[in-house]
This record gives sequence, structure tokens and C-alpha cells, in this order.
Amino acid sequence: MPDIKVMFDPKPILKNLPNLPGVYRMINLADEVIYVGKAKDIKKRVSSYFNKNLPSPRTRMMVSHIVRIETTVTRNETEALLLENNLIKGLMPRYNVLFRDDKSYPYISLTSDQFSRLAFHRGVQRKGGQYFGPFPSSFAVRESIQLMQKVFRLRTCENTVFANRSRPCLQFQIERCTAPCVGFISEANYQHDVHHAALFLQGKTTEVMDELSDKMNQAAQDQQYEQAVVFRDRMQALRQVQAKQFVSDFNVSDADVIACAQFESQHCINLVMIRGGRHLGDKSYFPKNADHAEFSDTVEAFLSQHYVPQNTPPLIVLGVEIDTPLFEEVFTEQAGRKVRINTNAVGDKKVWLKMAQTNAELALTQRAAQTANQEARLLALREALNLADNVERIECFDISHTMGEATVGSCVVFDRGDMQNSEYRRYNISGITPGDDYAAMRDVLTRRYKKVAAGEGKRPDLIFIDGGKGQLGVAIDVMQEVGLADILLVGIAKGEERRPGLETMIFSDTGEMLNLEKDNRGLHLLQQIRDEAHRFAITGHRARRAKARMHSSLEDIAGIGAKRRKALLTRFGGLDGVKSASMDEIAQVEGISQSLADKIYQELH
Repeated sequence: MPDIKVMFDPKPILKNLPNLPGVYRMINLADEVIYVGKAKDIKKRVSSYFNKNLPSPRTRMMVSHIVRIETTVTRNETEALLLENNLIKGLMPRYNVLFRDDKSYPYISLTSDQFSRLAFHRGVQRKGGQYFGPFPSSFAVRESIQLMQKVFRLRTCENTVFANRSRPCLQFQIERCTAPCVGFISEANYQHDVHHAALFLQGKTTEVMDELSDKMNQAAQDQQYEQAVVFRDRMQALRQVQAKQFVSDFNVSDADVIACAQFESQHCINLVMIRGGRHLGDKSYFPKNADHAEFSDTVEAFLSQHYVPQNTPPLIVLGVEIDTPLFEEVFTEQAGRKVRINTNAVGDKKVWLKMAQTNAELALTQRAAQTANQEARLLALREALNLADNVERIECFDISHTMGEATVGSCVVFDRGDMQNSEYRRYNISGITPGDDYAAMRDVLTRRYKKVAAGEGKRPDLIFIDGGKGQLGVAIDVMQEVGLADILLVGIAKGEERRPGLETMIFSDTGEMLNLEKDNRGLHLLQQIRDEAHRFAITGHRARRAKARMHSSLEDIAGIGAKRRKALLTRFGGLDGVKSASMDEIAQVEGISQSLADKIYQELH
């Protein structure tokens, strides 16, 4: 193969580049963008790649593949950073440090209902509600909601449940709700509790404590001792929460602490999140393409890819020197308020940074151990099944249904030493005899491998079929029909009483049957892949079944769209409530005329 670097002459391009801020894109022979970068001065930055003594092997390799360079001039370096981030996320260049895009972080919301609901929220934030976060994980959100239920006793039930209650639920009995659904608390008092909850989530706990203390003393003076005890208990619960989670060493209530660590060329970013003055936990991120990258490059990539679309806290503490003024300018503009970046932590902030550093190092060690374990399992599986040394990609299929209802097939993928969740696929199956697992398996395999045979998608080295000889026979027929008969298929027949360790492997090429010892590491990998296929299938099946069973007979009535259907169900607390309503009551719902109400009544009776 000719040396691409010799083929590419950068001089004509460099000669015409401007000394202006902007973004540049390096493109290879296959017309793929392999690197995107920003620069205060495009001419100087791009020219630096063609110096004789490039220090980084990674950069030298990237430059050796360049055949074309494209540039975009921006008004300033801030715009260049934003454009660079958008291009990286859209193009995913192989030489840029890439972080997986968490499209939506979890939040706590206080809804805009008459009696606000305390809820877990992920996704688009609607007008009217209050949102607090983001949180590092769904566990952190749910733990916080449980704490707040204990202290503020706000409702968490769905509106349809709330509107249809005739007596208090269990949450009231265990003192986690004040039962506004049945009028056990006035709207004004409930709004006070909502206000306290919002202050708590904003980190203004002192204000909440002072107000609770005043109310407790006033209730005691008025000889309302039971009410005074309620306020006292809330103050005690709030103190317990403070003792458990609150951080007193920061002069702002919202902050992030970020550390970067390296182990065997793998980088890890650990993000510690403090919101409302509370330590919410941490999260570790493992970037792609970070081999031989500097810590500063990895951290800058994380900052630009993580924060630009997210709510940025007023303080970010880093353990690495970066272009601080640039990122402060970008984040301040994005957030609409001042954002500071601290790269010289001292005192308590240094302690928090050390904790994040330890978390990052621990996460890398655990990931390395897990990877080594998976590699050992794959090696053991190759030896046990007498597979070739190049067997890396394994796909596994399973079928799930309930008495033939809502049949779903799953395909999970093991590749590059781990389960590849982003490559999992589900297949909704219809047009077959309910309960016919053979027909279902034929449908799934045909749909998947017709595309692979046509050049779409990756070709697996090994395919597991969760089933016995019958299922395997169907799979063999399908692979012959689509022209992929040379791929080894292995059926996994369940053992006696489906007990783990008693599985029998059936080979498509020889018909041979094999049982492995229970402690065989290859069997453990096989079980992991098979169990993941089963989990993925049954999760999809349950979701499809639930959706089918929630199909409302209102959907079959002409003139009833999603908006009117929602209005009816909300007004009457569900379909049963609509069925029991009179025509006049139905006509009182917004958007429902008398003639349409008559039609609805007739259709439902």
C-alpha cells in the first residue's frame, strides 16, 4: 500500500489558510473525517501537524492518513469550540477523544398541578414545572425522593390515580404523604410543603429549618401540641439528611468536581456532583480513542461534550490545567450566568478532588479486571467448543411471549470482549400462529441475516440459539436460505428443571451434543450471553404486552383523538370511569359535543 503521507502535499492548503479562529477537519482516502479540531489561528494550528518531529505517535498516525483538509472560519474561539463539539458528535471521528452522549440525565421535578407531584423526570422539561438536577444516576434521584417524602410528605402518585382516590393510600399510613387526594390537608398548607421542598432542593436548608422552627414554637404557644410535634419531627428528619449528605466546604450550592486517571492507556473521567449543597454521588466515564492522549485533551473533550447541552453548575473543580478562560466564556454564555473553573484546588476542594481521583483510579482497576475476566472466559469458551482463535463476535437469539401473546424476539451481541448494548435489537413478531416458537425464530433470523448477507451490518463469528434441536434446525435452514451457512450455530438446550449448569450445547455442523462442567469459565460466558438475550426479550415482550392491554376502546371511536381521549380518561380516572359516566357528564368534558358524547356512550354500552 502506498504511503498516504507522501501522496498528500499540504503546502498549497497551508499557503491559503487564514490567521483566523475556526475549525478544521482532517479527511482520509475513504472520504471519512478522521479528526476535528478548533484553533484560535487556523493557519498556525494546522501547520503544526506537518512539522518533522511530531511528539505523539497517535498524531503521527493520524497525519499519515490525511489526504484532504477542510476548514471553517468562525467569529471567535468560543464559536469554534461550539462548532467543534457539534461536528465531533455528528461525525464521531476516529482520532478525537469521544464520550458516550448521555442524551438525558435524570432530574427531580415538582409538577405544576394544583397539588404538586414529586417525581422522577428524564427528557424534555415542560413549562410550568420545577426541575432540580441533573443527578448522576437514577438511584440518586430515587434516594433523594425517598428522603423528601419522609421530610415533606408530598404525593408521588400519577394524576389518574390521584384523581380517582376515595380514601388514603399506604403512603399516608406510613407517613410519607399528607393525602391531599382526599382533602386531609388544605391546598395552602400543601403549597407550603412544596415551597419547603423546592428550597431544600436549591440548597436553602437553613431557611427551611428556621421556618419550621418558627411554626413549631407558634404551634406550641397556641397549645397545638400535635402540630408542634409534626414540625419537630420534620426538623429532626431534615437534620439527619443534612448529616448524611450535605457539603459545607463549598461557597456555592451547585458544583462539579472532575478528575482524570489512566491505566494501561485507558483514560477515565470521574465526575462528583454536588447539587443544592448535597453530595449526590459520582459517575465514571470511559472515553474512546484516548490512547496516548494528554489528560488535558481528555478533560477538554469531556467538558465540551458533556456540558454544552447540559445545565452547567456555577463552579467546576478540575485537577488538570486547561484553556480556562475559553471554557469559562462558553459556559457562562450558555448558562446565562457566571461559571467559574477552578484548576488550582486548595483546602477542602483539594480533598474532594482527591476523592474523585481515587474513584477514577478504582473504576479503571475494576474495568481492567472485568475485561481480563471476560477475555479469560472467551478463551475458555473457544477451547471448550473447539472454536478458532479469531472467534470474537457472538450473537444470541431468544423468543419471548405469554401464551402466544405479544411475541418478541431478541438479538444480543458480545464483541470486543464485552456485551455491546448499542447493537442489541428487538423484533416484534406478527403474522404467525400464536405460540409457534419455530416460526418466530425463522422470522427473526431471516429479517436479521438477509441484511447481513446483503452487506448491511457486521457478520458474526458464532451464533447461539436459545433452544433445542427444533430451534436449531430452523436456524440452519434460514442460514442456508440467506447464504450464510458457513457461520457456526450452537443451540443451547435447557437442562433439567432449567437449572443453570445443566445446559446442553448442540452444534449445527456435526450435530454433536456437549455438556460443560459447572465451573467452566466458558460456560459462564455462554450463560451470561444467553441470560442477557432472555432478559432483553422478556423486557420487550412485557412492554409490548402492557401496551396492547392498555389499548383503550376509545381509540376505536371515530372523532376521538389522543387529546380528547386523554381529557376523558383524566376527567373520569380511567376507562371504567368513562363507561360508568352518563351522556351528560361526558358532554361536560372540554372538546366533547353532545352528539359526540351520545356516540361515545353508545359505543361503550
